[in-house]
Amino acid sequence: MTFKKIGICAPSSYVEREDIEAAKALIEARGIEVFVHPQSFARLHQSAGTPQEKLDALHDLYRDTSIDAIWAAGGGNRALQIVDDLDFDFIREHPKPLIGFSDVTALLNAITIKTGIPNIHAQVFKNAPRYAALDALLEHRFDMDLGGTNTLREGRVQGRIFGGNLSIFQYLPETFSGDWLDGAILILEDCNEEISRIDRMFLHLKRCGVFDRIGGLVLGAFTDLQDGARPFGFSLEEIVREHTNDGDFPVVMNAPFGHGDTLSPLPIGANAKLNAAENLAEIRCMV
Repeated sequence: MTFKKIGICAPSSYVEREDIEAAKALIEARGIEVFVHPQSFARLHQSAGTPQEKLDALHDLYRDTSIDAIWAAGGGNRALQIVDDLDFDFIREHPKPLIGFSDVTALLNAITIKTGIPNIHAQVFKNAPRYAALDALLEHRFDMDLGGTNTLREGRVQGRIFGGNLSIFQYLPETFSGDWLDGAILILEDCNEEISRIDRMFLHLKRCGVFDRIGGLVLGAFTDLQDGARPFGFSLEEIVREHTNDGDFPVVMNAPFGHGDTLSPLPIGANAKLNAAENLAEIRCMV
């Protein structure tokens, strides 16, 4: 699928107009038409308008048959607040991918779980000029070379991709019932979190049974992690090993996605093959 026209809205925090305009100019220079929904410039405290304004904008873009994909203007906070009121039946009748990451993790996964429509974990619209992986996103190249990553447990598995930002994703396994996580390749990343909070989040996922259900775990960048006045002491790798040591699924760390300098796109809900070995580590997407 080639994107001919992309619709922009802001389901999370507000975005500066100049950032949206700069990204719009870049994408339009590549021959892709960009429609920026007026809600993209809304503000209510840190949020991009009210929950109802966000819902109306998303539904407007799904309704518009001239738009091939919806791209979240930015991340931040409060996308979770609109998940319960999304019209999933309406969205299912007007299928198109939603693009974004970070706070948008809530919408990417929720929409795929409830409708079966694959979405794309990739940079938010305002960051389109920032990442070299923009070409991969626009050309739908989703295979990921995991060379140079840290394989904690080897293995090969095939499953659907779910996940995204850890601090957002942790709320979803108990929000949405069903077998959507069974055999899944779970991708996780995060930034600006205290390492002790990361520890609690992984323990929460373990107690929710996530690590009893998934087929593979791929961790991206965990950037700018914080520590308290009394050092926590445990490294991210130690935390991951501790909370996944009962599983037999492959585990890979330091994959090229997250809030760092690299954010390679991955299709949420699509089938993929994960190979995790010291001499060969890769994700091959079946789209």
